Amino acid sequence: MHTKVHQVFAKSTQSEAAKAIIAKCVHCGFCTAACPTYQELKDERDGPRGRIYLIKQFLETGSLTEKSRLHLDRCLTCRSCETACPSGVEYGRLIDIARGLSEQFLPRSNWQKIQRWGLARILPNSQLFAQLLFVGRALKPLLPEKIQQKIPALRSASPWPSTSHQRVMILLAGCAQSVTAPNTNAATARVLDKLSISVVESPQAGCCGAVNYHLAEEQQALAKMKVNIDAWWPAIEAGAEAVLMTASGCGAMIKEYGYLMAEDPKYAAKAKRISGLCKDLSQVLNEADLSALTAVQGSVEKGQKIAYHCPCTLKNALRQGGAVEQVLKKFNIELAEVKESSGCCGSAGTYSILQSALSQKLLAKKLQSLTEHHPTRIVTANIGCQLHLQSTAKIPVDHWIELIDELIR
Repeated sequence: MHTKVHQVFAKSTQSEAAKAIIAKCVHCGFCTAACPTYQELKDERDGPRGRIYLIKQFLETGSLTEKSRLHLDRCLTCRSCETACPSGVEYGRLIDIARGLSEQFLPRSNWQKIQRWGLARILPNSQLFAQLLFVGRALKPLLPEKIQQKIPALRSASPWPSTSHQRVMILLAGCAQSVTAPNTNAATARVLDKLSISVVESPQAGCCGAVNYHLAEEQQALAKMKVNIDAWWPAIEAGAEAVLMTASGCGAMIKEYGYLMAEDPKYAAKAKRISGLCKDLSQVLNEADLSALTAVQGSVEKGQKIAYHCPCTLKNALRQGGAVEQVLKKFNIELAEVKESSGCCGSAGTYSILQSALSQKLLAKKLQSLTEHHPTRIVTANIGCQLHLQSTAKIPVDHWIELIDELIR
């Protein structure tokens, strides 16, 4: 698909990158069958192919309407379309470029600016986020039901192991997860300790940058990425063998560090190295000999089933679909059948707030699918999905590593 870029984008390297991505599209439409928003809304403009045409039109005319941007905003960036595309269109990168350019050429309303500015300042700041959650929990009975649902219950972390091992991996504490589900990384540390692997968190590292980046604040996102690289680099030079992810959404972002910083003379090589070292926790456990753990494990009560939700970021961005299930089966955990397991839960970072109505529809559909065969618990691999699912689920929702931790303790 040929695109003649308008002269207003003459100084934009991003427009040329977008043009190259669009050129791969043969408008076959295979992507529409994989797109959750197209399946829900049945509007060509709310599917990848339609959005690509809207982006192409934007690049060629130099203008964008509010209605066209609404269709771009409705994209979950779940990247299911990428797994269905026979031409290798990097749609996730394209939609991010288009959103960034749209902010420059079409100012948002004051309310939208305030909302997006607030999300980009609160969520990546774990201290501020924790303080606001504390206030929210205290006032929860007085708040509207929709807001109450979004305030997670207080969780605590069990102790980390005190032993150290020759094998070391860096563990991202993250922003939302460190505040709302601190036991996830503690459970990871305990499980890997039994495999003679030490994990370390750098106190200087913070948000992976995804919140700012997907809200079209590229410079703020890059600044956060550089902070993380600087924080992790001493451990990498000392021999850390992986940058370990327990939140697949963060993993998807860190895998992009090398691409996003390719033109930065100071950080390009380091960013590429970190992207190469980035691994999801499920990859590490699938590469390990788990026989010592499975030999002494406890068991899930007879008759109880676990429903697993695979995040879009793990399946489509990191291409690790089936990896967690493989680990769980090694521990003889009975998994409940989940129809339409490929569907998005509707979390998608800030999407559940900015596109609340559509997000809730996708959530209801996902929970119906997950609970059809009456599991006693839902587990997942991304904090965003976990918080979104547990907001209305009638059964516990946890990170899958917590289940493994419980079985081997």
